[in-house]
Amino acid sequence: MWLTFLSELYRLTKTDALIITDIQIDFLPGGALPVPEANKIIPVINSYIRHFKTAQAQIIASRDWHSANHISFKPQGGPWPPHCVQDTAGARFSSELKLPPNSLIISKATNPNHEAYSAFDRTNLTDELSKRKVKRLFVSGLATDYCVLNTVLDGCRLDFKTIVLMDATMGINVKSGDVERAVESMQKKGATLATETDFPDATDT
Repeated sequence: MWLTFLSELYRLTKTDALIITDIQIDFLPGGALPVPEANKIIPVINSYIRHFKTAQAQIIASRDWHSANHISFKPQGGPWPPHCVQDTAGARFSSELKLPPNSLIISKATNPNHEAYSAFDRTNLTDELSKRKVKRLFVSGLATDYCVLNTVLDGCRLDFKTIVLMDATMGINVKSGDVERAVESMQKKGATLATETDFPDATDT
């Protein structure tokens, strides 16, 4: 499948938001549920953080914040090993991620009886974006075929202009082709794809 990039330059404003999805220790190499080579996108995300900070745009970090008995865990009959349990080392953001102190943190999948991949699912993210008058979402992080996918689909459904930062996402590909299918699904729902070269001020920071 060919990925379709629209030719567009993104000049950031205060009504833009960078969503950094689940850059947590358990999703990185050595963690409980690692995305292969996921640590490679952290420097790219940090570069985006600098661009958004310079533009005084919004910076938002989502995190899985599970109870120990979460329905998605294998001991409870779910598909995943226990990961990102509240207040454990594995649930922490990577120390390499340079989040500004005023970043908005969104905790998701906190209900032990409800699986939630999207940062919008049963969180206050929609209200927070409305308060901040956000019009465009730029989505990065882990994993392309799960939490990034569902966050992007919800962003499109809620009528946000939604852009997937392809150089700052990484998929897990449980089944071969999952990432490609996820990207195709996001585009079909109206999301566009971008990389850092689509930001005209990228070389100035």
